[in-house]
Amino acid sequence: MPAEPPIETPEDMESAPAMEEPTQPESEAAPEEVPAETEAPEEQAPTPIEPEAEEEAPPAEDAPAEDEPAESEPEAAPKEAPAETEASEEPAPSPPEDEAAEEPASTAEPPATETEKTAPTAGERPEAEGEAVPQAPETTEPADDKRPATDAGEPQEEPEAGALPEQQDSEPLPENAAPVLDSAKEPEADGEAQPRSETEAPEADSGEAPAEARRAPPPESDAEAQADAVNAETLRTEIRNILEEQGQRIEMGATREERSERRRELRQRREDAEVVREFNDNRTIIQINNQVFVESQDSDRLIRDDDEVFYEELPRGRVREVVTRPNGVRLITVRNRYGDVIRRVRIAPDGREQVLVFVPDERLDTVDRWRDPARDLPPLRLTIPVSDYILEAEQVEDPDRYYTFLEKPPVERVRRMYSLEEVKRSARVRDMVRRVDLDTIEFAFGSADIEESEIDELEAIATAIERMLDENPAETFLIEGHTDAVGSDLANLALSDRRAESVARALTDVFGIPPENLVTQGYGERYLKIDTQERERENRRVALRRITPLVAPVASAN
Repeated sequence: MPAEPPIETPEDMESAPAMEEPTQPESEAAPEEVPAETEAPEEQAPTPIEPEAEEEAPPAEDAPAEDEPAESEPEAAPKEAPAETEASEEPAPSPPEDEAAEEPASTAEPPATETEKTAPTAGERPEAEGEAVPQAPETTEPADDKRPATDAGEPQEEPEAGALPEQQDSEPLPENAAPVLDSAKEPEADGEAQPRSETEAPEADSGEAPAEARRAPPPESDAEAQADAVNAETLRTEIRNILEEQGQRIEMGATREERSERRRELRQRREDAEVVREFNDNRTIIQINNQVFVESQDSDRLIRDDDEVFYEELPRGRVREVVTRPNGVRLITVRNRYGDVIRRVRIAPDGREQVLVFVPDERLDTVDRWRDPARDLPPLRLTIPVSDYILEAEQVEDPDRYYTFLEKPPVERVRRMYSLEEVKRSARVRDMVRRVDLDTIEFAFGSADIEESEIDELEAIATAIERMLDENPAETFLIEGHTDAVGSDLANLALSDRRAESVARALTDVFGIPPENLVTQGYGERYLKIDTQERERENRRVALRRITPLVAPVASAN
């Protein structure tokens, strides 16, 4: 990695003219683009478009209304600044070549479709200005592990969406700490995607949950959280269909590379999505309803060299992937035409079926088109201490704390099963479950590599996960990747996704956690922990959530 900040080495880096002097709080330097890959054409000329949109991760498309910071944002800064290079993170001077996301460097070739806001030109990240980007990020506190159940329901707490449950935690939050809930950091988007999702949402139109539900104390178990969410008989029938439905064998090729290429060919482009940029490591940045996401297929991580695998084409454009491991375990994954996982079942050597991901038949067609579930949910009112909602690894002295924390149920009732894509893309849905900030893993600026000396920092969390899998082999954990606000938003999205994958691979390769029990997603600089536009180690992090209650029926455990 380059000695200088512009790090990021991932193949997709690209040269960036150190464009410099950002003064403007615009966000997202479009450049970066590195991957040269498919997005080669990326026109760069359009520089000055003065994108005006809140730099948040979700594309504000053109900045209309500046994304109206949801909630307490640091007021969207002036945001203009386009044309600057993303000299960001690192002194502007160096024209670092990489698109190291977090890294400074602004590419000479601005990807025309920059993620955020569409700003076509190299937008430049205001160096320290509080660009409204991440606005109100989450805050964390040492964890004290208080059982959610009871202490939670106090009406008193009902802070407004995303606000901290005020007095609950004695430990003061840093001055630049932001809202605890990720959904409170989201800007409002134009299209139908990002409705008020909890932050400012008026509590009114949530069709699903009346006011009382919002004041109810958190569930005391996964079963209570999922009450009425799944019908056991329906589950058995639909899972049986997954295993027995007839499919037509697909020729995938003999090598890993050939299979990877064939899988790409099988995936269709979404009608409602615009491909903003493609990286040569199979990552693609797309924009849907003014929201920008990074997508990456997990097959390469799930399938090992000694596994046997075959694919079958099912009705309605779906594909079934069957992986057989040397130990006799079979992993069956059904994806829709876009490559999204809609069903995943693991069959143990003794025949036991473990459901890891389950989208009911009645919703199989609706998940093909992205619609943020936040539109149907009221703002989340956190009624438990922050330390019982976020566990910071740096504060953990007893390794057992990870286990006792992760086994806790969602902080509110789960109204239905969600697809993996809904969980990964909707901050409001993710906010239903607690979070562990693995802040003991320190990523270098622009890097997704975990230093060998830090691998041991994952041992305690790996032990907790292993213990949970012994009790329920169908547990699923989401690993989130994050960056600081320096650098191009697009590059940061890709970099954060690599960080999440690095942690997932380490948990599997070093500690033996089955890869199918881990899901990864990068969020770039969208959910800053410390509200600053400058380099900040605490923002370069990964976090982990147990999302089992959101994606699989409790009835399937064991």
